[in-house]
Amino acid sequence: MVITPLTPKGLEALVPQPPPPGTPPASDTRTVVIVINKDKSIMINQEPTLEANLGPRLEEIFKTRAERVVFVKGDADLEFQYVAKAIDVAHGAGIDKVGLMTPQMEAGQ
Repeated sequence: MVITPLTPKGLEALVPQPPPPGTPPASDTRTVVIVINKDKSIMINQEPTLEANLGPRLEEIFKTRAERVVFVKGDADLEFQYVAKAIDVAHGAGIDKVGLMTPQMEAGQ
């Protein structure tokens, strides 16, 4: 008889950490955020992108970058499957780390 421990499988995702207290807000233009709106339209850093072009566009953005990190922000009323699909496309485009953004994080709570 062989006993094998089971490891849970799921989506690996990061949560952006707030800056330490007293530090000025950073305006890092290198941060890439995929925004999925309520109408399921997709934007990469305020640039409208079709769902079919999401993977190739991410590959283009990250082809010269050493750090491959992207954040995904979905509308609060959006079904999670659309966020999960964006995470999957990002991983398929070679993104090492995918983080999730929520309205509470943006408000600094």
